[in-house]
Amino acid sequence: MVMEEQWKLVYVLGILVLGFAQQWKAVESNAQASVSCGFPAVYNFGDSNSDTGGISATLNEILPPNGETFFGHPAGRASDGRLILDFIGKSESLKLPYLSAYLDSIGTNFRHGANFATGGSSIRPPGFSPFNLGIQISQFIQFKARTTTLYNQLSLNRRIPLSISNIPRPAEFSQALYTFDIGQNDLGHGFQTMSENQVLDSIPHIIGELAKAIHQLYKEGARFFWIHNTGPLGCLPYNVIYGKKAGNLDKNGCVKSQNEAAMVFNRQLKDKISWLRTQLPFAKFTYVDVYSAKYALISNAKNLGFVDPLNFCCGSFYGYHINCGKKAVVNGTVYGNPCEHPSKHVSWDGIHYSEAANMWVWDRILGGSLCDPPVSIQDACHHQINR
Repeated sequence: MVMEEQWKLVYVLGILVLGFAQQWKAVESNAQASVSCGFPAVYNFGDSNSDTGGISATLNEILPPNGETFFGHPAGRASDGRLILDFIGKSESLKLPYLSAYLDSIGTNFRHGANFATGGSSIRPPGFSPFNLGIQISQFIQFKARTTTLYNQLSLNRRIPLSISNIPRPAEFSQALYTFDIGQNDLGHGFQTMSENQVLDSIPHIIGELAKAIHQLYKEGARFFWIHNTGPLGCLPYNVIYGKKAGNLDKNGCVKSQNEAAMVFNRQLKDKISWLRTQLPFAKFTYVDVYSAKYALISNAKNLGFVDPLNFCCGSFYGYHINCGKKAVVNGTVYGNPCEHPSKHVSWDGIHYSEAANMWVWDRILGGSLCDPPVSIQDACHHQINR
C-alpha cells in the first residue's frame, strides 16, 4: 500500500514538473518573440523588382517619369515610386535608410546595407542582364572583405572617424537580414527561348543555383534570410500582350502556362528552403508568398479601386513598342505619355508594379500570414519560431 502511494506521488510530481517545463518554454518563447530582431542592415539580391539603382547606373538609365509619384525624379527604380524592398527597410521594426545600389558610385551609403539587385538579373545565366545571382554573390563577398579591411584600418586612426561613417560595421554582417527577390527573369527568358516543357525541366537547376548562393552567404556569416517567391508572371501586361494564345488565358486574363510555371518554381523553392533548414542549422529562413499577394491584388483590382490590372500607365506595347520614358509620334499620334493617375494602376509600365501596388502587396505580407513560418519581418531572427 505504501509503495502504491509512493508511485502515485512520483506520478503527480512528474506531471507537475512537465507542466511547469511546458509553461516555462511557452513563457520563454513568447518573451523572445516579443523582442524585435532590429536588424542593423539589409543586404538584398534580386532583379528589377528590388533594384534601387544598379542597372540605371551601369547599363540602362532609368528615365522620367519613373519616380514621379514618390521621389519626384528618377531614383533608379523601374516604378513611379517605391518598391517592396523600400517598404521592408522603412518598416516600423527596421527604420533603415533606402538601400544604395552596390553598382552606383554617386551618393551611396552602405552603413546599413547594400543592394546587389539589378534589373534583368536571373539566378543563372544567360538572361537579360550580365549581373546574375552568382555575380551578385561575388560582389557581396568582395564588398564584405574590402569594407572590413577598410573599417579596421581607419578605426585605428581616430583623427578621421568620418571616413568610416558610410561603410558597414564588420560585426553586423552576421546580424543583418539577407533578402532575395529573384527568379522571374529565369522563367521569362526561358519562355522566350525554350518550349514550355524545357522551362519546367530547367526549374530544379535554377533552384539548385539559388541554394548554392545561400550556402556561400552562410559561409560568409549570413544567418537570417527573407526570401520572396516569384510573382504571377503570366499576369504582367507585357506577357499577356506577347504571350497569349487561344485558350491560354485564365479568368483574370493572365497567361495560364506562365503562371503554372511560376507556381511550380515556387513549390520547388519552398521545398528547397525546407531542405536548407536541415543543412544550415544556425540559419533562419522566412519564405514569403508574394505570388499569392500579387494574384489576390490582380483578381480583386477593380474592387480595390484600381483600373483593369492588365492596363498600364507608362509606355506602349499596342502596335508600337515604346518603353517607359520615351515617346514616339506615329501618324500624328503621340505614344508614350504616362497616365494621369499612376496610383490607380497595378502595373506601372507593363512589366513592373506601381508604387500603390507595391504598397498593397507589402501590407499583405507585413504581418506574416503569407510567410512560412508565419512571422513578421521583426521576428525573422528567432530560433523557435521557424522550427
